[in-house]
Amino acid sequence: MAETHDGAGSASSLAPAPWAEHFVALRVTEGEDRVVAALHRPEVRNAIDQTMVDELHALADHLEREPKILILTGTPSDPEAGTKGLFASGADIAQLKERRRAEALAGINSTIFDRLARLPMPMIAALDGFALGGGAELSYAADFRLGTPQLRMGQPETNLGITAGAGATWRLRELVGEPLAKEILFAGKILTGEQCLAAGLITELVEPSELLAAAHALADRIGAQDALAVRLTKAVFHSPREAHPVIDTLAQAVLFESEAKFERMQAFLDRKKK
Repeated sequence: MAETHDGAGSASSLAPAPWAEHFVALRVTEGEDRVVAALHRPEVRNAIDQTMVDELHALADHLEREPKILILTGTPSDPEAGTKGLFASGADIAQLKERRRAEALAGINSTIFDRLARLPMPMIAALDGFALGGGAELSYAADFRLGTPQLRMGQPETNLGITAGAGATWRLRELVGEPLAKEILFAGKILTGEQCLAAGLITELVEPSELLAAAHALADRIGAQDALAVRLTKAVFHSPREAHPVIDTLAQAVLFESEAKFERMQAFLDRKKK
């Protein structure tokens, strides 16, 4: 059955994605301008295993071919059943314990997280409950993170005798600064939702019942922009410093010839005349 969400000023009709109908670790719905992927291994607190990684790669395949906004979320809270929301408790420890040097060198999680970070259109992570270890690192790959007061985010890897090897050691420093990043990575500090907001790790704090609506509202705002302009802006934003200002100039040259540029600027001028 199709799911309908009324966002900020627009409606987004979502239906189960036929290309993901055989997925077991992700539940995927799709609309005209966005895809919603929910991590779905609640029996193990959405621990990230090889099956989930494989399905995330298939998701990336689709979004690289058909660029759309991605909303990544977890298991929602259910007040009637008394269950709490959950993003991901981390990597599957049972699988992680058996991995050796060869698997570490393969960069199983870091490869897919980096691929998701490089998707053409922005990715929004909607976080509730635990977002720990690999679950936190998955969220760091997103362009935006929204959270709830119940959110608990951190990197407990050193307590397990390993390092946070899927992006936290460099993304966290960029996101929250070196002192707090070191406390999270070296001392196992777990942040609450309020602390994540204060640190800039999330940009919005909402109640669990409003989390997905808030993510859709942000997607609506992104979707109201010109898609090609958003894609090129994201690509330029993530380019290395030495690529600037040449890459900025080239992206602008492409956009200056786009039909949307003429249409949107003419519409702006027409509104000013009224």
